[in-house]
Order: sequence, then C-alpha cells, then structure tokens
Amino acid sequence: MSRQRVWDLPTRLFHWALAGGIVAAVVTGKIGGDLIEWHGRSGLFILGLVIFRIVWGFVGSPTARFANFIRGPRAIKAYLKGEWQGIGHNPLGALAVLALLTLTAAQVFSGLFANDDITFQGPLAGLLSKEASDQSRGLHSLVFYGLLGIVGLHLAAIAFYTRVKKESLLKPMLTGWKASDPVLAKAAPVEHHHSPLRSAIAFTVAALIASTTVYAASGGLLPAEPPPPPAAVAAPAW
Repeated sequence: MSRQRVWDLPTRLFHWALAGGIVAAVVTGKIGGDLIEWHGRSGLFILGLVIFRIVWGFVGSPTARFANFIRGPRAIKAYLKGEWQGIGHNPLGALAVLALLTLTAAQVFSGLFANDDITFQGPLAGLLSKEASDQSRGLHSLVFYGLLGIVGLHLAAIAFYTRVKKESLLKPMLTGWKASDPVLAKAAPVEHHHSPLRSAIAFTVAALIASTTVYAASGGLLPAEPPPPPAAVAAPAW
C-alpha cells in the first residue's frame, strides 16, 4: 500500500469550518433571544464558505474540482456493483456534496430575506415585500429539515465506512492523506501538479469572491438609511 494525497488544505478547512458553522447556526437559532444576532452572523459565515467552495470547485486542486468527481449514471451503477475505483469522492458521495452545497445555499439565501416579526430580520429583507419575506421565512424553515437529512446521511456514511468497510473517512479529511493501492494512486489526479504560486492565486481569488459576496449579502451595498430627524424642541413658556 502507498499514500495518496486526497484533500488539499483549503478543502479540509472548508469541511470543518462548515460543520462548525452549521452547529453554531442551529444552536443560536434554537436558543434565540440575544443570540439571534449570532445566528445571522453564522449564516453569513456559512455563505462565505459555500461561495468559496463553489469557486474552489473550478480553480482548486484536482480532487476538489467538480469536473473530476461529478460522474454520470454509469459510474454510479459501477460503484453500486463494487466495480468503481478512484481517489476522492465516490459517485454517490459526489451527489451528496452537491446536495449539501445546494441545500446549504438555499438555507442561507432564504435567511437573508426572512424575518420572524419579533427579533430577527435578514439583512436583505427590506428588499422584499412583507409577504415575500414571510415566504422566505417559510422556505428557510422547510429547507432546514432537508439539510438535517443530508447531514444525517453523511454521518451514517461515515459510520458505515468505519464499521463495515474498515475505512476511515475522517482521517483523510484531517491529514489530507489516504492509504491506497499503488496502481490506483498512480492513475489518480495528483495535487502537486499545481505550483504553490498558482495555488496561492487560486485561493486568493476564491477568498475575494467569497468575502465580496458576504459583504453584499450583509447589506453593505445598500444605501445608508437617512438619520432620523432631530427631535423638536418645545418653545419655553414665558
């Protein structure tokens, strides 16, 4: 057996940061109260991560690119029959990644326009009518259950691979390395084909796009609200 680098550092950081962001968003959203502001901040943080991962899926290392792990029905059928071999996401895992990114994006974007009529209003809720904002709140609540389902499947897959297939999915996501067959490792995409300079430029581009999106989503591009008029001063009584 030999070692093959599977996940680059940005992909691994994204994975664990997203897990932490989702936990923080759920906890602060359920507790509410004074923590509801942190719920909104968690959502913006998650939005930045999702946008970064989408961009990284086009400019990142080979195993992080969508073109290298999104496969068609033939590959899925081969995987289910035990005939598929590869490094990185398997064909079903690729579908799970797409579902997770899609549902997470839908959850965050719906939250940007939602309001609860009590303590929380999304930073872009003012761009919609009250009715549309209420609909966005309903979508936010609905997508949450789909997101929980995908996360549950992800955790179940980790347990299945660990207990049944005796293969750890967590260790490669921590270290970036995975034990693999030498023949398979030789045929797999190799991360070091990318120069450090190219990787740094790609990371910078993805980070800039993500941060700019978060700034816009937080309402940073909206016109500033005019200050309230000064309070009227009563004329002194003589």
